[in-house]
Amino acid sequence: ERGHGPYQPHEPGYGLYQPGYSPYDDQTPDPKSRMLAIQNAKAYLLKSSTTSGLNLYDHLANMLTKILDEQPTNAVDIIENISKDVKWAQLQKKMDTLRDEHEILPTFEAAEKRKALFLKANGEGDEELEEEIGETPLPNVMETAFYFEQAGIGLSKDESYHIFLALKKLISVQPIQTCRFWGKILGLEMNYIIAEVQYHEGEEEEETEEEEVTEEGGKGTGEVEDEDEKKEKEDEPPKSTYKPPPVIPKEENGTGANKYVYFVCNEPGKPWVKLPPVTPAQIVCARKIKKFFTGRLDAPVVSFPPFPGNEANYLRAQIARISAGTQISPIGFYQFAEEEGDEEEEGGGGRDTYEENPDFQPLSVAEMVDSLATWVHHGQSILKQGRCVWLNPFQKSEEEEEEDEEEEKAEEPDELQQEIGPPLLTPLSEDEGIQNIPAWTAQPSTNLIPQYAVAILQSNRWPGAYAFASGKKFDNIYFGWGHKYSPESHTPALPPPAQAEYPSGPETTETRDPTLEEELAFKAAREEALAAAEDEEDEEDVAEDDEEEEEEED
Repeated sequence: ERGHGPYQPHEPGYGLYQPGYSPYDDQTPDPKSRMLAIQNAKAYLLKSSTTSGLNLYDHLANMLTKILDEQPTNAVDIIENISKDVKWAQLQKKMDTLRDEHEILPTFEAAEKRKALFLKANGEGDEELEEEIGETPLPNVMETAFYFEQAGIGLSKDESYHIFLALKKLISVQPIQTCRFWGKILGLEMNYIIAEVQYHEGEEEEETEEEEVTEEGGKGTGEVEDEDEKKEKEDEPPKSTYKPPPVIPKEENGTGANKYVYFVCNEPGKPWVKLPPVTPAQIVCARKIKKFFTGRLDAPVVSFPPFPGNEANYLRAQIARISAGTQISPIGFYQFAEEEGDEEEEGGGGRDTYEENPDFQPLSVAEMVDSLATWVHHGQSILKQGRCVWLNPFQKSEEEEEEDEEEEKAEEPDELQQEIGPPLLTPLSEDEGIQNIPAWTAQPSTNLIPQYAVAILQSNRWPGAYAFASGKKFDNIYFGWGHKYSPESHTPALPPPAQAEYPSGPETTETRDPTLEEELAFKAAREEALAAAEDEEDEEDVAEDDEEEEEEED
């Protein structure tokens, strides 16, 4: 048999591969479908790459233009290199012929910001190593990060070390006695890195709040109004009998919700900003709203009810609320001072100071995980009033009481019931849960090697608040959005009901317009009255003249 070769004329495959031959020459394709196929093919070639942003159509056109312009020998052998050259020319940034525009990479920009953290201050050398080894307010952030890392909590090692250096820079500038890395609150644009500090005694300066200034300004406007009222005694408008509720004063620096001072920055290397003290009104309003932070301290807080301050005040209020509910320690680590004994403050809030117990014996990790009674709160709770220690707003001094005795008797408000919160060092087992969710979740860092595990506690009321304990070491930290957990979605408070209309009566009701007949009758009656009055005056004048004549005759 003959082997396979070119097809013979009588075979079916004859002429299939010959130029100009097609088995479908007798079938003319539809021009519309052909144009549609061409458009689809061109659209496919024009698809941009998700990586480089280029498309194959322009790339092939640029390649053919380059080949026709340069006309290299054996272009088919170097087509790959031509493709690379064309692509590189499009991706390369075009420079100005007069001055090159240097591109700053994000990593280089971040390194420039943190460059100051790695520079030593003037005069700081090896001679100060001995002082640094001794007592220092600088916390060991890396050690704390190591323990939290056992449970998968915390930041990267690079960021933790940068925060470590930023805290060192803060301590070198401010007269700080104690310092602690409080945590990190997330924002929509930027985040907040928070440091909790205490000043040396006598170093902290008293700051005046903007709200106090506004209150004083309100009093000033009242005095101006009094002067205006004296000038305009005529047509005095009705005076309002409403008396606004008394303003609850803020707690002094170093006590209650203002026990600590907080510094914040957006990134390590940026300047630290001191947050203002918190006021009871800000805490009370912060409980009624829920807002995401932007990362800008001067940003306004648009909410209802209106928040008295900007984002810096709202951030400080949330820090106070989180600290009051999540600052915990192993039982027995702190104790009350013996000098205080069983005495309580006049306000009824109980003892507010404690000290470390030198005879503290740490419990095992298994015991601290099994029972929440082995942990206690070492932060004062905040009352509904917005303070840690209750204050009677209607209590006045002796002089004011003597002056306003009568007014108080007439308008004596209902007696306020004193608020009493849980005392210090209250066990976590007494915390109320959220519906069926416990307030805290305790677990070891690992179940595989329990002898080297660390006790980890997580707050379910404030998601993002954690605490660890290992031997005599423990710490608290927060990483979150700064919001309290609520089983239901947040519903803003409704505005108050509209004020009722003023009661209508004959003294306030506007009279209706008279008709034409009534106007004419009124004019006629008025003219008659005027005519009658003129007649009476004439008669009186005649009578007087007669009397004068009689007197003259006499």
